[in-house]
This record gives sequence, C-alpha cells and structure tokens, in this order.
Amino acid sequence: MTEIQKNKKIAVIGSGISGLSCAWLLGENGFDVTIYERDNRIGGHANTYTLPDGRQVDTGFIVYNEWTYPNLIALFKYLNVETLKTDMSFGVSINKGHFEYGSDHLFAQKKNLFSFSYYRMLFDLVRFYKHSPKYMDSKEEASLGQYLKDNKYSDIFIDKHILPMAAAIWSMSADEAAQYPMKSFLRFFQNHGLLKLLKRPQWWTVKGGSVQYLRKMKHVMKCEFRTDYQIKNITRSESGVNIDNEDYDSVVFACHPDQAIKILNDSSESEKDILLSFPYSKNTAVLHSDTNLMPRRKKAWSAWNYLGDNQNRQVCVSYWMNKLQTYLGGDDNLFVTLNPDKAISPDKVFATFEYEHPQYNQNAIKAWNKISSLQGFKNTWYCGAWCGYGFHEDGITSGLAVAEKLGACKRPWKFKDVSPAGVHATG
Repeated sequence: MTEIQKNKKIAVIGSGISGLSCAWLLGENGFDVTIYERDNRIGGHANTYTLPDGRQVDTGFIVYNEWTYPNLIALFKYLNVETLKTDMSFGVSINKGHFEYGSDHLFAQKKNLFSFSYYRMLFDLVRFYKHSPKYMDSKEEASLGQYLKDNKYSDIFIDKHILPMAAAIWSMSADEAAQYPMKSFLRFFQNHGLLKLLKRPQWWTVKGGSVQYLRKMKHVMKCEFRTDYQIKNITRSESGVNIDNEDYDSVVFACHPDQAIKILNDSSESEKDILLSFPYSKNTAVLHSDTNLMPRRKKAWSAWNYLGDNQNRQVCVSYWMNKLQTYLGGDDNLFVTLNPDKAISPDKVFATFEYEHPQYNQNAIKAWNKISSLQGFKNTWYCGAWCGYGFHEDGITSGLAVAEKLGACKRPWKFKDVSPAGVHATG
C-alpha cells in the first residue's frame, strides 16, 4: 500500500450494494472513504422490515441464485452470512382470476385441461425455449415483442406467459416488456437458466432478511457513513472534487444515473447523453397480509404471482414471502405486492415503500457500451446495477470493478464475472 493510497480521499454517493461494495474494497486498501446517503438507512433495495412480532421480512432484494451471483455469494461467504434455499415458482392470474396457472400446478384451473389454446401456450413455451437462442446469431436487433410477432407465437403465450414473466422480472408493464431488446432478453434468460424446463439453478435468500448482511458489512467497513444527508453542492475540477465545502480526490456516483445528473451542476453533454439513456420507473411495494392480491385459486399460488388485466398499466406482482423466506414461519400469509391493482384492507397493511427500477430499451443497451468513456472525467466515477440488468449481482460487480480501476486494488476472490456490469462500467 502506497502513501498516496493511504491519503487518497474518496466520496461515494449512494449506499446500495454498488456503493457499499465499492467503498468496502477501497477502504480495505487504505483509502479514506466517506459514504453519502440521502435516506436514513443504508442498503438501497436491500430493505428489511421488522414486523410487530419481531420477524424480519425483505421488501426489495429478496433472492439470488448459485449460477449468476458469484460476487454476491463470495461476499456472503467472506462475511459469514447465513442463507437458505428458496423457491422461485411463477404464477399468472389474468382478469381477476378468469385465467390462472402456476408453474408448480399448470392445471390449477381445471378447465385448462380441456382448453386447446392453453395447450398451444404450453407448446409455444417449449418452442420458445428450444428455438429462441438461435436468434443470438442473427444480425437483426428486434425487440422481444417484434420477435414474437415475426415468429408467429400465439397470443395466449405472448399475453399470458412470456410478457407477464418479463414484466415481473424487470418491474415494468407488459407493453414495456415487449420493447425489451431481444438479444439482451435472451442473454439474461440463458444466464439464469430460464430457457430450461429442467436443471434450473437453485435460488437462495438471506436468513433473517438482507439486513443481516448489511449489519455484517457495515461492521467490517473502514469508512465514514453520512446517512440522512442531502448533498447541496458539488464542484469538480481536474485536481479534485468538493462536496459541500469538503475536498475529495475523487467521487463515485453509486446512485441512479438520473439522480447523478440532478446532483451535478456542471455535467458535460456526454454525461447527460449517456446517463439519461437509462429511464427509471417508480414502483410502490406494499407489505401486507391480504389474500385478495393473490391468484383466486390457492393451487395457483406461487412465489412470484403476476396479476394482470391491462397491458399498459404498471406491473402488479405479488411475492408470497412465506414461500420465498421460509424462516418466517407462522400461520399467517405475508405478501409484498408491487403496484397493487386493487385496494388493500388498511388493517392488513404493514408498510409501504417506493422503489425505482431501470427500464431497458435499445437506447439504454447502446449506452451500456459508452459508460466506461465517462470514468475518471473530472475525477468522477459511476457504478450501479443499471450498468447491467438491474439486479444485486450487477450492482456489486460494477462497484467492485470501479474500485479496482480507481484504486488499483483487487477483490479478495478471483473468477470470471457473470454480470456484464463490470465490463460496461470500466471497459
């Protein structure tokens, strides 16, 4: 460790997994790091709520898998975080339960046994899993919706399976999911084993909620935390960065890209052009116990449940938390519903949260390859889950990559990244 590293002051803006991982690695290598967080807690989407009876349930980041989250798994092992296997079944309920199924109970609705169109949906599902990967070799750049139309997939498969699944994964409307770039969609599905009927990856959750890893991480981090802090002014120059009259050698924006632009009062045209290519949608998450926000038939209940009747409205998804986080136990059912499509009985609501999720389109995918060109300009760096597909592994991968590039340091584990976020962030 050089004397320069020991004295180098870094400001990290944002305390989600991206900012935490970046600050942690820099701190481990002797940098003087300060984390700024506008909320009164750290963690971003890693947000655990404590119920009146003391049980702790997640409301944002909930699960990860053993195939595509290697950096997160390595961090959990480093911190000795206890984890549990979980279930990732998927259910669909359309038009207030008039059409329903669950991946564990395909015929939860008995009339589907005698429905030709339902069997057509299952046929197209197998056809899509088998043939869609070939599109990766195509020179075309179609959207998911255009690909499905060009290849004559049935309306029932499009509207009642693949678009609901994409909408649930990326927290967007079905119409927005149809605009998702097909090759990026396939890349994500292939990496996560979602184009397989069998031999899919095992999914896991943190025992006691993600707050457990946050506590352990904060305990070992060698940095200063400034929570509930609203930055008033940032001045950048070739020699350093000044944040509210405090000097730093560099600043790392580990927040949403549009938030970075709002904070910066001297952003360049390139920064605006690239960072504003990543639109975000606001989503309301409600933790509750109201079964009316689940499929009508109990057999169709799954870990993830898409509830839909309007293609262009915000996605409505109910997560069955007892199935996802089995440590919760108890006889009561707990749900986290994203953008409820009906009123929830007030006496069954525990808490409400607002989250924002990146919405990927062709412009965003093109901007991915330009992020690295911004790094280091006026001693400014960027990382976040938006550098990849928007998930926890994308966040930690980009945060570690920026720390390594900025601080000439290395993470304490070595393997090939699965998430593209590190390459997008630093080249």
